[in-house]
Amino acid sequence: MNDTQRRLADVGRRWADDHGDPDKSVRAALAGVRDAVSYLRAVAALCASRLLLPIIADRDDAGGGPDPDRHAEMAAVSLRGADGRLALLAFTGVDAVTAWNRDARPVPGTLDDVAATVAEAGSDVLLIDVAGPSPLEIGPDLLEHLAAGRRLVELSPGEFGWLAVPR
Repeated sequence: MNDTQRRLADVGRRWADDHGDPDKSVRAALAGVRDAVSYLRAVAALCASRLLLPIIADRDDAGGGPDPDRHAEMAAVSLRGADGRLALLAFTGVDAVTAWNRDARPVPGTLDDVAATVAEAGSDVLLIDVAGPSPLEIGPDLLEHLAAGRRLVELSPGEFGWLAVPR
């Protein structure tokens, strides 16, 4: 078994009992973002939960689906905002994925894994639940720490710090 197969098998085992339901406390934290402290609380909540990265098959030139004469290629999804920045998409539950695109295949992962994918995909920001219920953008300042395997934690009310998680 090569490294890629081993990593995919580990993902399958880790999330084997996950049916794609959103974590209600994470959704509440996202809905409660009103200021810098509640924003950081939402990011900290995401650090302790599972996210779903949507993967979509590349379409043929006619837009009718994958070309049957070649292998379907799957790709993570990014959207370009009005400001020109490229955002990688992730979701808190299958309901949010399907509200955005019924054809997307959700791949589970942690926020630090998804954050590392942002740079690999050439994106600038991470956009959580783009179609709702409560979208949240995580910018480069936090993504750098998250991609390095750190998790944001609230040390005391309104005071946050980074926790290094062994890989």
